[in-house]
Amino acid sequence: MQTRVLGRTGREVGVVGLGCWQLGGDWGVVADDTALTVLGAAVDSGVTFLDTADVYGDGRSERTIGAFLASRPDVAERVTVATKMGRRADPHEPAAYTYDAFCRWTDRSRENLRTDTLDLVQLHCPPTPVLSSDEVFDALDRLVEDGRTAAYGVSVETVDEALAAIARPNVASVQIILNVFRRKPLERVLPAALEAGVGIIARVPLASGLLSGKYGASTQFAPDDHRAYNRNGEAFDVGETFSGVPYDVGVAAAQEVAALTPSGMTTAQLALKWVVQQPGVSVVIPGARTPEQAQANAATDRFPDLDDATLASLERVYDDSIREHVHTRW
Repeated sequence: MQTRVLGRTGREVGVVGLGCWQLGGDWGVVADDTALTVLGAAVDSGVTFLDTADVYGDGRSERTIGAFLASRPDVAERVTVATKMGRRADPHEPAAYTYDAFCRWTDRSRENLRTDTLDLVQLHCPPTPVLSSDEVFDALDRLVEDGRTAAYGVSVETVDEALAAIARPNVASVQIILNVFRRKPLERVLPAALEAGVGIIARVPLASGLLSGKYGASTQFAPDDHRAYNRNGEAFDVGETFSGVPYDVGVAAAQEVAALTPSGMTTAQLALKWVVQQPGVSVVIPGARTPEQAQANAATDRFPDLDDATLASLERVYDDSIREHVHTRW
């Protein structure tokens, strides 16, 4: 798999990583043995970047990754693990983002991941005022000085939050939703990140599975799957579920995308390839609930770039069907 430097971390990572939210919860049940098999299938297919968070399954995702890497010393040294912190506090309270809290959260993550120093820790979609706080970034610098983490970044919801994070001199990476249905970051965020040398981690690349082209109007999701309980933002930002696109609208547009899939590719691979092609993207992090999904995602890098006609057709789908439903702040 081709690699790119992940911003100011200086680390080389494969362009297709693995998002590990589903290994903790909120996507239906993924059994422990299945989670380990998914991780094995991913890294054996060339994946070298794993993204998790301390709240995914209250640490279950981190612990699973820690156990997996302990069992696979052959891959542990070449895998970069990024985790996140901040959602254990009141996510709407900027005052909760203190050095002492950061120490508690990163110490817990270090224990879960079985490491002395985290590769990368990201603020987990913090309240917007946090990004203008010098004290917060001074505290993050201290975490690096302490050896708790090698680098830090920010996971954001909005374009303006991304730009504020990129402007910070020691932010190594920014994680943001980017997919065929969420194109706003192309306009300002990716160019700014390229200029600043900040890595871009593209999350929700399949719009919560919509862009696999496999869902229909009658598809049912388990009650513990956020695609069932967060469609209107009941639990967290609605943009995290189906990229904020109304489900029926997304299903119809995804069928249009599916019709553009080149021979030999799956629609999911088409959607991932689109993300990988965007200048400034360091790594895309699709999730996977089965080893077959992890292998297919990793195989995306084997295909040639999408041609200009396909790219133009994908943009037309967005303009005609999606644009009016995507909030401008995203």
